[in-house]
Amino acid sequence: MSAAPETVPHPDKASLAAGTAERILDVVVAAQEERGEAGLVLTGGSMGTAVLAAVAASARRDEVDWSRVDVWWSDERFVAADSPERNCVQAAEAVGGALALNPDRVHCMGSADDFATAEDAADDYRRELEAAAAAQHGTGPVPRFDLSLLGLGPDGHVASLFPGRPHVHEQEATVLGVQDSPKPPPVRVSMTLPMINSAQRIWFLVAGADKAAAVAAVRAGAPLERTPGAGVHGTEETLLLVTEDCLTG
Repeated sequence: MSAAPETVPHPDKASLAAGTAERILDVVVAAQEERGEAGLVLTGGSMGTAVLAAVAASARRDEVDWSRVDVWWSDERFVAADSPERNCVQAAEAVGGALALNPDRVHCMGSADDFATAEDAADDYRRELEAAAAAQHGTGPVPRFDLSLLGLGPDGHVASLFPGRPHVHEQEATVLGVQDSPKPPPVRVSMTLPMINSAQRIWFLVAGADKAAAVAAVRAGAPLERTPGAGVHGTEETLLLVTEDCLTG
């Protein structure tokens, strides 16, 4: 049985972004000291991009060899490659070239310019993950994720796994095309919960009083059908990094 997530409150969005950036640097530095590389899974949204901007602005950023960091995404909008709605586009803008990442190790999900369907893009990403896993440890569908960052919607959704949708019950660690997202755009690509949960550490980034009910549901272990975020558990650590109004809203 996975332990309930630990809740770590912050006074406001700025302190949440800055504090999380320092936590990320600690994790990546430790991973590289252990084995020379690290694997991160990123999220979109305002807090996800604010955290990446804080990492890029940190005085400690050069403690990391960014060329030895693999960057993945848990979900993506299936739109044009240069669309500002894409999580990977938002991430690149937030970092602004401040991190010397190896382009071959930045794994963006395929766009509508690259594939005819979201299912095709999902299959391609699954194969990319499998290839990375094989290079690392010879087998398995998932490479090592030292840390995965996740948002949490007011409805309790995570990645592009929404309440009441069959995808939340998928038992396989894989990547899916999503056709019926209730939040636009409707067509997306998403990791399943088993793949998300393969990460060693998972940190929710949650800000705003409108998220209070969702945070309470995750903390209470609400049914997966109603709150997909309640089914998220890292193999070693799960944190709810939140602004205080998420707990009092």
